[in-house]
Amino acid sequence: MNKLQAMEVFVEVVDTGGFTRAAENLQLPKATVSTLIASLETALSVKLLHRTTRHVSVTADGAAYYERCLRILSDVRDAEESLSRTRLSPSGRLRVDVPTGLAHDVLIPAMPDFFTRYPDIQMEMGCSDRSVDLIEEGVDCAVRGGQLVDSSLIARRVGMLNFITCAAPSYLQRQGVPVHPQELLQHQCVNYFSSRSGKILDWDFTRDGERLQVTLPGLIAVNDTNAYIAAGVAGLGIIQTPGFVIEAMLADGRLTTILGDWTIDPLPVHVVYPQNRHLSAKVRVFVEWVAELFANHPGMRLPKAPPPAARTAPSPLELAV
Repeated sequence: MNKLQAMEVFVEVVDTGGFTRAAENLQLPKATVSTLIASLETALSVKLLHRTTRHVSVTADGAAYYERCLRILSDVRDAEESLSRTRLSPSGRLRVDVPTGLAHDVLIPAMPDFFTRYPDIQMEMGCSDRSVDLIEEGVDCAVRGGQLVDSSLIARRVGMLNFITCAAPSYLQRQGVPVHPQELLQHQCVNYFSSRSGKILDWDFTRDGERLQVTLPGLIAVNDTNAYIAAGVAGLGIIQTPGFVIEAMLADGRLTTILGDWTIDPLPVHVVYPQNRHLSAKVRVFVEWVAELFANHPGMRLPKAPPPAARTAPSPLELAV
């Protein structure tokens, strides 16, 4: 039995949910697919798949083995690709993880350009504000906002997020417009809590050398970008969010900027990947593409001057840190 071929067949069966489709995609006889899976199970002494006449599902052992197979096959393809002098375009499965807001507003709209450049890459993009374990979850690289806490990752700074404070007109009509951050203590704010620690994140403000860091009252706290902005639009309280995410809502009046004379520390954005993993061509081109995309985005580009000192506490919507 060719173990690598058997792994490829197993992954295809799991991905397609059946032997017939896997055989068609791999251009192999169905009997060969069945034989390879049976030989793999015999060699491993475990049952990888549950089979019925109409359905194929993966067992618990099979699910764990599937993740390992993905990594092994990816490493093999990366090794072959790194040695090839004739390959014109990176190829293969690329698993990335990105914060919800950046995915929705920046990355996804630009993906047609990425696939025009690299049509042989198949991307799996996880979108959440949760901080994933790249090694454990088999993720090739991730886009993360905020100060990095995992020293085992290689990071490239690719952008900065600039925040504004705003609220729905309905809320401001009801509660009044604050003119100083301290007045927020008498208001309701939509709070954001860290998916990693569960901690409610403080807000920071700076003006003319005066710096404030406040913990604010609120009726609701969330840990998802879309939910956070939706709560602000619904009038549940004041929010603090990257400006480019809510441009349309500011333009059509769903949200109104407040405390405009106070600045908020910008948030660095990095692309990170494991340092013990070969930087494959597909990861390299994705990192370069993200850096180029953010450099041309008015709400994301790095400043020409050195950035402000790192904040001592994160701000709401500290994405996937």
